[in-house]
Amino acid sequence: MILDNYRSPWLNEELDDLRDMARTFLNKESLPHHARWAEQHCVDRDFWRQAGEAGLLCISIPEEYGGGGGTFAHEAVIMEEQARIADSAWANVVHSAIVAHYIAACGTEEQKRRWLPGMASGELVGAIAMTEPSTGSDLQSIRTRARLDGESYVINGSKTFITNGTHCDLLIIVARTSEEKGGKGLSLIVAETADLAGFERGRVLEKIGMHGQDTRELAFVDMRIPAEHVLGGVEGKGFIQLMQQLPQERLSIAVAAVAECEAAVREASAYALDRDAFGANLMSFQNTRFVLAECVADSLAARTLVDHCISEHMAGDLDAATASLAKFWCTDMQNKVTDRCLQIFGGYGYMTEYPIARRYAAARVQKIYGGTNEIMKELVARSL
Repeated sequence: MILDNYRSPWLNEELDDLRDMARTFLNKESLPHHARWAEQHCVDRDFWRQAGEAGLLCISIPEEYGGGGGTFAHEAVIMEEQARIADSAWANVVHSAIVAHYIAACGTEEQKRRWLPGMASGELVGAIAMTEPSTGSDLQSIRTRARLDGESYVINGSKTFITNGTHCDLLIIVARTSEEKGGKGLSLIVAETADLAGFERGRVLEKIGMHGQDTRELAFVDMRIPAEHVLGGVEGKGFIQLMQQLPQERLSIAVAAVAECEAAVREASAYALDRDAFGANLMSFQNTRFVLAECVADSLAARTLVDHCISEHMAGDLDAATASLAKFWCTDMQNKVTDRCLQIFGGYGYMTEYPIARRYAAARVQKIYGGTNEIMKELVARSL
């Protein structure tokens, strides 16, 4: 297949070895448990420790803080291997590529040494609490309040759609620490949730897809956090910190979207070669061949866009508009390609025992989280 003949320019032998290791680990420790994780709405807590022991957590965090010392390319390889087996349950991208990087990029030296080693080992699971019931992509409308009282912040508010909400031991909270309007009054405050008074895990959320992913509501009621836990040691920097880190989050979503496109095409091609209808092989029908040819072209186009963005990001040159462009275009393509590939399966494509059905259900949210695709297009338009 054309997709198999293309090799991303940022790959090398070290990343090939990582891919082999990640594939072996996920085939053994993730794949057999997808149905059970979907029923319990989260991965097993021990799975995080197993991933830490395997060296798959915080792989792009410097070794001096317990990480793997790799680059974003290392994270991308793991994301791709998760997509290969339709693993939408393990939210390692939130833990390793998002939360850990807020701490590594914005935290004080003491904060980095306090939290990152535990995240790399899996002893601490990370989450970030941005979204509120009344605020989605509009981060400047955050209502959660953090009032400084002596040597502590007293936090009150609620968050929703929080990935890793059940297991999180470490939670970055976007909160308003002053009355300044817009983003100027926002700070990122890190909570250690174990036995934390006032920290409440709300209901587990029933989603269209990604049933095995740990997603729930959180609430804070007069919750006290040490003042030294404000990320970076200075309040009022939250919006700037968010804007600095969101391009990597959006690129991560695009990476997963492309890998899902490629996996869907491979599965649909294999099914079409194996399935007979009306006395002929499905692949013998012109419509099937044309649909798959178009899906290959769309997937390859998305792959080359993401490869460009990964190379730019690793060179420190990826801007917010380009990351936003990759996020909206690749996730739109993911939904288009997955839908067309599902159609080839006929009725079986609607059965969740087939990965294509789970891919289809999981794809829809990709156009929503990390900033809706409509907001992404607005950000791109502002750069014109």
